Amino acid sequence: MEHKIKKFLFDIKESIKSIESYLGDKRDFNVYQSNKMLRRAIEREFEIIGEAMSRIEKLDNKINITTKKQIISMRNRVIHGYDKIDDAIIWGTIIKHLPILKNEIQDLID
Repeated sequence: MEHKIKKFLFDIKESIKSIESYLGDKRDFNVYQSNKMLRRAIEREFEIIGEAMSRIEKLDNKINITTKKQIISMRNRVIHGYDKIDDAIIWGTIIKHLPILKNEIQDLID
């Protein structure tokens, strides 16, 4: 695997770890929704994840990450449609898709 791709995978892994750290063990949508700084921090991590994913896609579109297109789409929505961000969609992504992405990224790194 190309060195640049490994770097982007590491960036994604670090952003996932940051999101997990920001949320802690007790995950509560109401806490997330009421804390602007937390929401903005997590949105920024999704920007990083999406940008890294986009760069990986350009270097090697055969790398199998199940939610690749959705992640890139979310990044674009967060950056370009900041005024239309839906907290429930971000939260759903955190709960449903982030654990899967974390495992896929770790498998690719290994």
